Amino acid sequence: MKIEGLLENKSYILEHMPKGFYTCSKNLGIKDESLDFTVILSSKPANAAAMFTQSTFCGAPIPIGKKNVANGILQCFAINSKNANVATGEEGVKNVIEIVDLIAKELDISPEDILPSSTGVIGHQLPIDKIRKGIQNLKDNLVEGGLEKSAEAIMTTDTHPKLKMCKIGNATLVGIAKGSGMIEPNMATLLSYFVTDADIPSATLQTIFREAINQSFNMVSIDTDTSTSDTVAIMANGLAGKVDFQQFKESLTAMSIDLAKEIARDGEGATKLLEVNVDGASSFEQAKKIGKSIVNSPLVKTAIFGKDPNWGRIAMAIGKCEDEIEVNPEKISIYFGDMLIYNGKPINDDNLIKILNYLENPEIIIRVSLGLGTEEATVWGCDLSYDYVEINGSYTT
Repeated sequence: MKIEGLLENKSYILEHMPKGFYTCSKNLGIKDESLDFTVILSSKPANAAAMFTQSTFCGAPIPIGKKNVANGILQCFAINSKNANVATGEEGVKNVIEIVDLIAKELDISPEDILPSSTGVIGHQLPIDKIRKGIQNLKDNLVEGGLEKSAEAIMTTDTHPKLKMCKIGNATLVGIAKGSGMIEPNMATLLSYFVTDADIPSATLQTIFREAINQSFNMVSIDTDTSTSDTVAIMANGLAGKVDFQQFKESLTAMSIDLAKEIARDGEGATKLLEVNVDGASSFEQAKKIGKSIVNSPLVKTAIFGKDPNWGRIAMAIGKCEDEIEVNPEKISIYFGDMLIYNGKPINDDNLIKILNYLENPEIIIRVSLGLGTEEATVWGCDLSYDYVEINGSYTT
């Protein structure tokens, strides 16, 4: 399955955009002079699906987005960055409703067909006057395609925009995502949006979408902190006609995994992508939990950053999952890449130089075989560097 990241070739992106999608991306001055607002519009109401954060302290746009997508139809994504509109009380909710109504009026669509999202700093009211002004003449500023600019507009501490594209028969699928901190998705993910001109029935789309997200974004973690604003959504307007559903599912899953890995690779202060494969488990849930335990361990993450072959930290992370089916240390194997370092007992140090050399790579794979069953899971994360502390120690100052 070929999933292309095409930010370098903007003419190709414009030429191969899904039919019937338009965008407007601009700076409203929410925080600085970078892009901080985008709308992604389908020329007709589209079949849609979405998943959201499970945080009980969610952002003001989340309940409105859930309500609007409940019927499986959307026509527009509206996203601002630099301000999360979280912990903003009744005023924050009123601001979302007003923004949705203003956008609907400008674009001549139903407000119930708009999914709003916000990302950025928690605890500050949106600069509603600036947003009101920025929404004026929105329709006149729409361009065909333009999703590369939308990918920029949703960024916060990301170091680069994240966009992927692929073809499925006559249809095109494009995905954008943002996220580099406060990332431990739980039935949702950071912010990520997909658009396609494939004709996919709403019920089928929702099933395919949920399965794809659970194999990708829900398998990534940077710092164990579930965002208050996680949203992932898709619109399928059907203008390119029908496609093979299995091929579409495989393409969406592959694209979601690719974007999830990009998010992990671009974690705040990250220098290495960390992939953890757990196999031989009694259940998928067991494999996932142990994988997440390893990838989330500060001791493992700092060892990877420091290129320290301290595999005892991996053993620790496996063992602390005490509510899982009990593991048997004598059946467990641990690998750095393809190098076996533990197999029921420590392997001699003959591979030490090879392991040290391996830890110089920008992508590190840890594999754990539990010897209990046939289930497996793969999760992604990153190392923990000095820069992570610096970025988050001065996030609002």
